[in-house]
Order: sequence, then C-alpha cells, then structure tokens
Amino acid sequence: MRIVGVYSFNDGQRVVEGRYAHELNDVRQIIAAINSKCHKTKTSLEKTMAGRKLYSPLSLNRAFKREFEKRGWVSHRVKCDYPDQYYVSGYTASASSAGAFREIDFVKNRLGVEIQFGKYAFMVYNVCAKMTIFHNLGVIDAGIEIVPVKEFVEDMSSGVSYFEQFVWDLEQRGVADIDIPVLILGITA
Repeated sequence: MRIVGVYSFNDGQRVVEGRYAHELNDVRQIIAAINSKCHKTKTSLEKTMAGRKLYSPLSLNRAFKREFEKRGWVSHRVKCDYPDQYYVSGYTASASSAGAFREIDFVKNRLGVEIQFGKYAFMVYNVCAKMTIFHNLGVIDAGIEIVPVKEFVEDMSSGVSYFEQFVWDLEQRGVADIDIPVLILGITA
C-alpha cells in the first residue's frame, strides 16, 4: 500500500515529523509492507455491486495489527467506569459499565495511531475525542490517523468514509484548544 494524502491537523505534521521521526518511519514501512491484493477477499452482497470482490476491512485491520506488533507497537485499553449520578431520581440503570473500555489501536513512545476503514463518524471521533481522551490520560501526546482515500474506498462496501471527506470535515470544524496534533495519512492500494 502507499500514502497518497497527507493532512496536518493542529500542526500534526510538524510535531510528528519533528518529535517522532523514528515512529513515523515505522508507520511508512508498515503501510508499504501491506499487500492490498491479499485483502480483496470480501464478496459483496449489496444490490449495487452483488458478487463483486471488495477489500475486507477486517482483513486489512489484521494485517496492520501484525505489522505494528512486529515493530513493538501496542494497543492501549482503559476501563470505563460510567457515572450514575446523572440519572433522574427513581431511574435505575439496567446496564453497568462492567467490561466497558476505550482502546487506541497502537501506541509507541507516546504517539498514538488509529487505523480506520469505517464510517466517517469514527474518523472524527478518533481525532476529536479518543485521541484527546488518551492524551488527558497521559498515554499519548500526538497521533496519526490512517484512512483510505476515495479511490481505495470505491472497492470497499458502501458507507466507508475516506480521506477527502474527513479533511473537509476537519477544516470546517476547525481546531479547538483541547485538540492534540494529529497527522492524517490517506492510503490506497
């Protein structure tokens, strides 16, 4: 695979290239090491592309996990203890936070990486919420978000978001004072 799009959110490119050059080199090598052809294994059941072979996000995620772990990157999970003091009087919650957690895909030397082959809301959540949460918990100081570009998404199931859409959303949103530096990498087969 290859990187064909680069977007700097909240000075992410300068920070990642300056403070995390070694880790960024890992990320570039990982992306280059993945043979996308091996992951075009999903047979579409959608009406508009029935029977067509598509890239499997699950298979791609497994390949990324293997490559990141080979280079010493680890996922980081935190337990969620959901508060109950905000329920109105007389309401008893039937669900508890037992087993609830948040997880960032990969961390190395305080740099977090998320791989996203899902809906656009997950891309925005990763950068504008999850990475901030993990920063506030003292796990990361900056992040990299790896997402497909539109050309790559055309051979995936419908609904998968892409780099161009994500960049537009971030530019329209702007940067808030709680946002951390994030380098967004758009990839293709």
